[in-house]
Amino acid sequence: MEILIQQIINGLVLGSMYALVALGYTMVYGIISLINFAHGEVLMVGAIVSWTVVTALGDLGLPGWLLMIIALVCAVGVCSLLNYAIEKIAYRPLRNAPRLAPLITAMGMSLLLQTLAMIIWKPNPKSFPQLLPSDPIPIFGATITMTQILILVVTVVMLASLVFLVNHTRMGRAMRATAENPRVASLMGIKPDAVISLTFVIGAALAAVAGMMWAANYGTVTHTMGFTPGLKAFCAAVLGGIGNLSGAMLGGVLLGLIEAIGAGYLGDLTGGVLGSHYSDIFAFLSLILVLTLRPSGLLGERVADRA
Repeated sequence: MEILIQQIINGLVLGSMYALVALGYTMVYGIISLINFAHGEVLMVGAIVSWTVVTALGDLGLPGWLLMIIALVCAVGVCSLLNYAIEKIAYRPLRNAPRLAPLITAMGMSLLLQTLAMIIWKPNPKSFPQLLPSDPIPIFGATITMTQILILVVTVVMLASLVFLVNHTRMGRAMRATAENPRVASLMGIKPDAVISLTFVIGAALAAVAGMMWAANYGTVTHTMGFTPGLKAFCAAVLGGIGNLSGAMLGGVLLGLIEAIGAGYLGDLTGGVLGSHYSDIFAFLSLILVLTLRPSGLLGERVADRA
């Protein structure tokens, strides 16, 4: 039982980070029907920028929580500017182009960001300092750390704030109107370009938070670290229903739980043939199963075929 509780805790922490990144995917897709495959690299930039700030200010004797706040603000600012520039330079000129063109551009931006990060910060992995107390806190025989508690709390606050923004503010109404029909929204006084840019900025902020939380939880950063979380978060968005905010949250948490619980029991289920590092099998098998039975995702809308 203790192993199950521990894996559930690990899965909730992992799924929370997936959910933050998945929201960036689903918001952009919901407004302009674009899969931003460079989004995982935005998470990587957020992690590396936060590491840079923490190491630069580490000798000042500041408390760990204050260092984390400063690093988080810097990471959110840099990632927001980066995603704003990506949208304006790489995606906006191709908005009316065939869908394959922005897709290839997104993949190219992903490789470009990885290469630039490797040049600027060098390819060797870097150790992220322990900023919060590392003493484990017992919970029903399992343990949780202060960093993991912070990840869960920050994720809940940010997800609730985003839902409030989208559903109960003027900007949220503008985002929903732009997603429904940008041309009609512009006739109602809404500036679709500004709304789309803001969507990219919000997604970048969420990815930056996830990047720093990922670095703080796993203790290392590198220029390639964004690929796997980005891919998993995209799978989470598709699993929950691409374009659906609640679906992205649900998909992220479910994927984290499936992966963590699978990692805890995979060795026993396969008689030791497969270890915990094969836990991706459960995540992608679950995605295939859901999309086979419900192609629109768990919370995606069913769209009828038109004659």
